Amino acid sequence: MAVTTADVLKIALDMAGFSETPADSAIYFPGENIRRIIIGIDMEAPELLLAKQEGFDLVISHHPKGGGALLRFADVLSRHVEFMTAHGVPEPVARDAVGELIYDARCQAQAANYDRAPSMARRLQIPYMNIHLPLDEIGRKRMVAVVDSLDPAATVKELLGAFEHRLPECRAAATEIELRVGLASHPIGHAAVIHAAGTNGGIPVARALYNHGVDTVIYIHCSGPDSRRLNQDFHDQGRNLIVIGHMTGDSLGINPFAEELISRGLDVTCMSGIIRNENLQIP
Repeated sequence: MAVTTADVLKIALDMAGFSETPADSAIYFPGENIRRIIIGIDMEAPELLLAKQEGFDLVISHHPKGGGALLRFADVLSRHVEFMTAHGVPEPVARDAVGELIYDARCQAQAANYDRAPSMARRLQIPYMNIHLPLDEIGRKRMVAVVDSLDPAATVKELLGAFEHRLPECRAAATEIELRVGLASHPIGHAAVIHAAGTNGGIPVARALYNHGVDTVIYIHCSGPDSRRLNQDFHDQGRNLIVIGHMTGDSLGINPFAEELISRGLDVTCMSGIIRNENLQIP
């Protein structure tokens, strides 16, 4: 079977339940008659050269690497508002919590070299794209399903065990799931999986959730300074912060997508941070 870059993108959108391409995903150099695909979490100029040398038809990066996906990345950060309001945070508070994050992202985009990797793809004449939010949404749903399988009275320790048991990427990862705020003996209570919104919401988003009835926040990554500050502010309030791990969390969405491509007869190679092995079974 052969496909086009547009076909590949549509498969991801359909799996995520999206009707439109989000701002953080793009086709940088289109192609057709694609049979061999190489995909990784970060695929840039060196990986493009490798792919050309090894005869691949398409390079897919998970993270945005240029063009509109980099320049308009800030647009997807508003999903934090949707998630926060769904968990009881008033909309004005939610918008205020994510305001600095959006502003900073716009400043970073304005300073970025948005054509570095895409120009390499054009020079090499190799199809190149990135798919970010759709794959993160697939991974988010897998994490939500684990949370929903437990009673809110269950402990954080039980939730950590459920992640390990039900998500093979968590077992295969070289990093561990970490409890940065709270105790393993705490009840899960009201839990919020904050993923598929561009990046994590840091202190402001977690604080807004904690202050409006959320007991357990789940990120896939959180900086050391943010983790320390949240622990200082909320460790004695029965709140919890679980950090899955960046490569783990991204792999949760990439692997089902890779499996779908393979099921359609495409040759798919995974690299660059994707947690995958021959025995990995995707539920």
